[in-house]
Amino acid sequence: MKTRAAILWEANTPWSVEEITLDAPKTGEVMIKLIGSGLCHSDDHLLTGDMVMPPEVQAELGIEQFPCIGGHEGAGEIVEVGPGVTGLEVGDHVVLGFIPACGRCPSCATGHQNLCDLGAFLLAGRQVTDFTARHHSADGRDLGIMCCIGTFGEYTVCSEASVIKINKDIPLDKAALVGCGVTTGWGSATYAAEVKAGETVVVVGNGGIGMNAIQGAKMAGAEKIIAIDINEKKHELAQQFGATHTASSVQEALPMIMELTQGKMADKAIITIGVGSGEIIQDTMALIGKGGRCVHTSVAPIMEQDVKLSLFELTLFQKQLVGSIFGSANPRYDIPRLLDMYQNGTLLLDELVTKTYSLDDINVGYQDMRDGNNIRGMVMYDHAGA
Repeated sequence: MKTRAAILWEANTPWSVEEITLDAPKTGEVMIKLIGSGLCHSDDHLLTGDMVMPPEVQAELGIEQFPCIGGHEGAGEIVEVGPGVTGLEVGDHVVLGFIPACGRCPSCATGHQNLCDLGAFLLAGRQVTDFTARHHSADGRDLGIMCCIGTFGEYTVCSEASVIKINKDIPLDKAALVGCGVTTGWGSATYAAEVKAGETVVVVGNGGIGMNAIQGAKMAGAEKIIAIDINEKKHELAQQFGATHTASSVQEALPMIMELTQGKMADKAIITIGVGSGEIIQDTMALIGKGGRCVHTSVAPIMEQDVKLSLFELTLFQKQLVGSIFGSANPRYDIPRLLDMYQNGTLLLDELVTKTYSLDDINVGYQDMRDGNNIRGMVMYDHAGA
């Protein structure tokens, strides 16, 4: 079939909205009519080159990351089912999880679906079922798809391993948000940081993921939540999601936290800045006290290796520095659970979307994100109201 999608032909170029050809789903795959897609920072990491593997590494792995259809935060309706698919049928409403979960590998079997072995192919851009392409450019060239799903298109084909069925009474535009940003932020607080009632929590970076880390910390019972963002326009909104105090920098927050905790310092810190950097690690670690934990959720450039960290404090104060992908959550368990929380009024989703865009305006949406105008922008497709 013919449809439209936003393609990145190479790094440091704009998204190009073009007509593409989409093949029918093969064994273990489904075709989905997408309602829209969140504009997550991770796709911008692909555009800027932060998430692009060096050419020699791509050659060694047999991977070509470009051209690629972006998008990894979407929801929609199944319109076609390939052979061998179980538990899904035409008409089902679904959320796409940006990490496929096979349910059989050691990680999935031990309750760590966010570390599924299929995640090794997130940047390969092909179907995890047979490592070939279903998306093709107008001139017949195979197109990769971001995180094996490619939600910057009106329709997509992907493996059932990436698809989570949801109730039909949940608005699909809100459901899309839990495919990445909401779950990643919420889980970074509740799972990775293990925030407990009465604790003091710091969230560094208050974008789409950071706001949900704040929300997760509040739901976990944190007493004090300090939201740090250079963009002061986000401070008021951070309080809406649960922040009790705000600051414009880690340095500004240091004396505030010292006073708030009578010198004990924070119990937990979560780093959710737009572009991860080793420069901020030690400054953030200084905000937590003895036995404290710092969670690094931000995506850094793929070749970033330098980190500033006091090893003396790490040992003598028994501090912890941990990484987290998808908020250490399990997509098949946590996505439906978070949507239940939304329907019950305990999880805020409506307030996250600052502005929506047409597919043709996707570059405008990303510029708004870079300028700090959006908490979460969304591309909505022409058939969204159909």
